[in-house]
Amino acid sequence: MKDETKALVPRLRFPEFRDVGEWEETSLGSCLSKHPEYGINAPSVPYAENLPTYLRITDISDNGQIRQEQKVSVAKEVTEENYLEEGDIVLARTGASVGKAYKYRTRDGRLVFAGFLIRVRPEEEKLNSELLFQFLFSEQYWRWVAFCSARSGQPGINGNEYASLPLHLPPQLKEQQKIADCLSSLDALIAAHIKKLEALTTHKKGLMQQLFPREGETVPRLRFPEFRDVGEWEEKTLAESCRLQAGKFVRASDIHEKAEADRYPCYGGNGLRGYTLTCTHSGAYPLIGRQGAQCGNVNLVHGKFHATEHAVVVSPYQGVNTTWIFYQLIRMNLNQYATGQAQPGLSVENLDKLIVRIPTNENEQQEIADCLSSLDTLITAHTKKLETLKTHKKGLMQQLFPNPEAVGS
Repeated sequence: MKDETKALVPRLRFPEFRDVGEWEETSLGSCLSKHPEYGINAPSVPYAENLPTYLRITDISDNGQIRQEQKVSVAKEVTEENYLEEGDIVLARTGASVGKAYKYRTRDGRLVFAGFLIRVRPEEEKLNSELLFQFLFSEQYWRWVAFCSARSGQPGINGNEYASLPLHLPPQLKEQQKIADCLSSLDALIAAHIKKLEALTTHKKGLMQQLFPREGETVPRLRFPEFRDVGEWEEKTLAESCRLQAGKFVRASDIHEKAEADRYPCYGGNGLRGYTLTCTHSGAYPLIGRQGAQCGNVNLVHGKFHATEHAVVVSPYQGVNTTWIFYQLIRMNLNQYATGQAQPGLSVENLDKLIVRIPTNENEQQEIADCLSSLDTLITAHTKKLETLKTHKKGLMQQLFPNPEAVGS
């Protein structure tokens, strides 16, 4: 009798399938209604309603959805065979995106797929299309992609290689459907959270445009009722509102990877870089990135920390609310003031000269800060929830698909 610990079954199985038997080893090619097909080779043209909509690698997001905002067309005569059908899956065959997958759905509109994509069409009696699509996001699949595409020059996987992709399937289609339904319902929940997070972020961006005066204006277009008769906001330079101070140089050897009781976060142009034995600041301060990818980015830091030479520490003067000036700095899009050729950066001297308008009433500053902070708290909560859902799905996939490497000979 076969050792149960060596049976090819997932660690987590729905109750009604626990006695059905082992999963079967097969290949993708043996589960398709036709051999993998290449798309058409033609350049894209601007989108036009009278031309076929063209699907390229760049039109597919990392989560397997189509980017509808960047639609293009193809000016070439096509046949019905060139159009995707419900359940078709296309796979990127070359470049940095090799292995990326998209499952066609009728709601995405009629699509013709490009030559750098390969279409696979699962045979319904053998392979559930949604199950295959979910598998194409598993760690097991991506290990295979890394191995198969590891060739000299530009990485790639051709149609024959995709056909050889090892698959392990439950003996009943009903179990395939159950797993597919479970994972796709999680996808729907994740998509709903992404949509809500995007809506909150857009709302905050619009609110900031309303709560601060626009260029050439002296009052915001949206003002809390109790401050509508207070008067115009006061014009000042940043130097008159805050003390801007470049952080201090720290040697790489002085930066530690792990925090301990006597070590402090070390912030620079690239965010948290590590931990140091000394702290240069204590309290709440906005930090402005001076160079690199974080140039012009603003973060609000609390507690004891060390600021490196790649950051500018903002210390508001009396009468200027710390959180309010933090949002004001974000709104100013400071990156536009960077100077220099090889590596553009922000200097304290140039930042000092920038003009800001400030509410003369500190309570108004506080109201604005509280309003935006509460939105940030909500955005942070949704971001954490989204990450939790993604982590949950990743763990669930590891449980719902068997790991052939863990099965002994």
